[in-house]
Amino acid sequence: MSDQPEKNKNTQPDQPERAELHIKSTAAADRANTLDDENRVKVLSPGMLVLKRFLRNKLAITGFVILVVMFVFAFLGGMLTPYGQAQVFKHDEAIMKDYASAQYNTVLRYFIVEGESFGPAAQAQLALAQKNNKTSFVYDGEEYAVTDLGNDSVAISKARTVLAISTIGGKTDVRVTDSGFTLTDAVRTGALGAVASGSTSFTADGVVYSVTRSGKSYSVGLVQPFALGSKLVFDAYDGVDAAVVDSFDFRLSTQKALTGDRTFTLGSDSFAIEEQGDGYVVNRVTGGDKTPYAALSGILVTANANDVTLTYALKNAIRQAILAKQDAFELDGVKYQVARVNQTYNIKTLTVSRLISRYTFPSRAHLLGTDGNGMDMLTRLMYGGRISLMVGFVVVFLETFIGVVLGGISGYFGGWIDTFIMRFVDLFNCIPFYPTVMIIGAVMDKMEIKPYPRIFLLMAVLGLLGWTGIARIVRGQILSLREQDFMVATEATGIRISRRIFRHLVPNVMPLLIVQATMSLGGVIISEATLSFLGLGVKYPFSSWGFIINAANDQFVLTNYWFIWLPAGLLIVLTVLGFNFVGDGLRDAFDPKMKR
Repeated sequence: MSDQPEKNKNTQPDQPERAELHIKSTAAADRANTLDDENRVKVLSPGMLVLKRFLRNKLAITGFVILVVMFVFAFLGGMLTPYGQAQVFKHDEAIMKDYASAQYNTVLRYFIVEGESFGPAAQAQLALAQKNNKTSFVYDGEEYAVTDLGNDSVAISKARTVLAISTIGGKTDVRVTDSGFTLTDAVRTGALGAVASGSTSFTADGVVYSVTRSGKSYSVGLVQPFALGSKLVFDAYDGVDAAVVDSFDFRLSTQKALTGDRTFTLGSDSFAIEEQGDGYVVNRVTGGDKTPYAALSGILVTANANDVTLTYALKNAIRQAILAKQDAFELDGVKYQVARVNQTYNIKTLTVSRLISRYTFPSRAHLLGTDGNGMDMLTRLMYGGRISLMVGFVVVFLETFIGVVLGGISGYFGGWIDTFIMRFVDLFNCIPFYPTVMIIGAVMDKMEIKPYPRIFLLMAVLGLLGWTGIARIVRGQILSLREQDFMVATEATGIRISRRIFRHLVPNVMPLLIVQATMSLGGVIISEATLSFLGLGVKYPFSSWGFIINAANDQFVLTNYWFIWLPAGLLIVLTVLGFNFVGDGLRDAFDPKMKR
């Protein structure tokens, strides 16, 4: 029994100790319920309350996730893609392409001596003379002689005065007027004989001369062909001989020989002409051997490209196919098709061409295909997202800045300042948005503003035309806040006006501004997309989502190439929905009446 008191003494505190413990626990509870407690302050922090309310809103979180994905896609995706935003892709493709054309030559083709001229007007006078069966015509005060060489060819000549003949006192004087002419006895005799007989021409040494009388004097002209008109087409068998075959002397000698014994000599070479197919072949004669040198045909064959040279073998094969009325032929393993269109024969062949990969469907190389310019669609969407998002944020920043400044000044001062600024806002509201922006876009097109500065000008225009709504909101909020006690305190402490407005009033409006700006971003993106769709926004080589959708203006693209416009449309819809969801979530989170 003696041990019991000792045990109770050790296990139970005495009365003063229990009182002290009760006081301590009560003090701890009081401290927990006071606003000075650090944990309690954190719980009651407005920022934490807004964040918790925002995080409890599943729709807002969904919008936030969508926006994060859009930003990662636009800004990080452009860094990771192996392609450039303006990179054009090409591929090799064998296509039936017009290679050459042929037609029966029905008009005179003219070959003119170097240094001479025989233009369309003179050719028209020649045609008129032929129609009237005349052997000469006058053009530009000068007389021309026409010689029919047969085989649908003519030689055009004009006289070059070489002699002057005069008779004085019964004595006849013959004088050379051209220093480059050599007077021979045959020419003198022929000239004097023509004067005596009154003839207007004579021939000496195989050359024709004209005689023209002027009073008692005569002038003798050397008649030389300087132009040849022929319906025959000349082609050299070997490209090495093309210069000779194309020369005026060769063609004139060939045309003259066709009406004679079909042989002629040019320089040290002798030639003989034989009929072949629809034309003739000119053989060069060396000893007893004949070598084909040139071909004459009535079918003109020309290449469709300036950098393509047609061989004689191909030209001959084309002519033979036309004469045989064949639809196709083959030469050296290459197949050709002959298609007649009116009087022209188009020769086509499979040609490997480097083509732009336009409107290719999605593949492993291009996950969303390529657009009409041969650019990777996925890459264009990434870079286009940068432009669309950048335009949205910059425009909203400009709208908010202008609206806060003017709305804050108007709401704080009131009176005539408020009236003036509000009437200024009404003036801006009277300006039609889309017609104004379309006019400005057309002016930029006319001034040929470069694509990069054009983006910033577009952002400035959208910002200057969209600030009025924010100005009205800020004005209304500040009108209600400026009469509260804390503003009386700022005025009593002597704080300057600018600090009162932008340090004490505007922060109280900031939650509403954040909500308004967030919800305005979607509208700005849609406005930019609309302008780009109309061709008044972003220009090539830059792109935006609206610029990409502009391809849907083409009905064929709209109905056949969904991958051109559908992804950009979905990105715009998702981004605008994301901003709207976040804006709604912020509005609910900032609402002080929102239930926890």
